[in-house]
Amino acid sequence: MILKNKLGIENSAELREAEEKISKLRAKEIFEKNIYDTFETGTFKGLSDIHRFIFGDIYDFAGKIRNVNISKGSFRFAPVIYIQEAIKNVDKMPFSTFDEIIEKYVEMNIIHPFREGNGRSMRIWLDIMLKNSIKRVVEWQKINKEEYLSAMERSPVKDIEIKHIIKNTLTDDINNREVYMKGVDMSYYYEGYDMFDIEKLK
Repeated sequence: MILKNKLGIENSAELREAEEKISKLRAKEIFEKNIYDTFETGTFKGLSDIHRFIFGDIYDFAGKIRNVNISKGSFRFAPVIYIQEAIKNVDKMPFSTFDEIIEKYVEMNIIHPFREGNGRSMRIWLDIMLKNSIKRVVEWQKINKEEYLSAMERSPVKDIEIKHIIKNTLTDDINNREVYMKGVDMSYYYEGYDMFDIEKLK
């Protein structure tokens, strides 16, 4: 199925390529234009604004709560009828310690509030919480794709594994351009997007 898009693309491979290129350029802008610190920390509004900024040139649904049920593999994300209430509950969750931040991240991942682009926007959202609350960010390029995805799949039942993986890759070099850019490339690689090196995009 081809997602309806603003580009008028009706070929899935062509859409994947365009989505990666355009949204990576927008993700690059977040760092280069100092937009990173303008997003609300730890709220759905902040996440929604990140999603809208990255994907708004491609999809009308950017930043908007999905109205269809979605799944990944055998895992079904929160049903549409529960999303609004679930978001309110996650918004109330604290994020002052590492454990609290990861627990909030895991709960938002279970909701998967958007039609597409959840993981990529949520990892930036997570890094903003870590940066502003404990002065750390994740060096995503150090986290193996399969280990990360399997830990996230198990996280609704047991979050100790994803906490361990992320904790071991935290850095206090929170304003490092290379850490951010390589992190975005890795974040996209987790989702199967690896055609473009973000630093080479113009």
